[in-house]
Amino acid sequence: MPSVHIDNRGEAAIVECAGRFVRNEAACKIREAVTSQTNAQVVILDLTEMHAIGGGGLGTLLLLQKWARDHDIQFKLFNPSARVLDKLKHVDFEIASLEEMMSLLSSVDSQYARALIESQFPFASIVGYA
Repeated sequence: MPSVHIDNRGEAAIVECAGRFVRNEAACKIREAVTSQTNAQVVILDLTEMHAIGGGGLGTLLLLQKWARDHDIQFKLFNPSARVLDKLKHVDFEIASLEEMMSLLSSVDSQYARALIESQFPFASIVGYA
């Protein structure tokens, strides 16, 4: 079963998605999570744990991109898997790099930034870079 978790960090909202988003009810979860972030200046959809996305999910992302633009909110995708990225390449989405995510989050929450580094570079904490 797919899951969605919202982490509000100052003016940023990080919406973490996990699982397979190939059915309409899963797409509805993403839509409700993102559109509830009306006070955010940026909404980041973290796709690290999203393993698959179907046509309904892609359509939902397009609608969310338009919704964000209409509400003067930046909408960024982060860290899609190769499988999801293959589906996303046919549509013009803004995909944030790790450096951009670090920059966005550094002023908001250093603990989340550290967790982000550790998720991308698991050995960073061992060698003392975290």
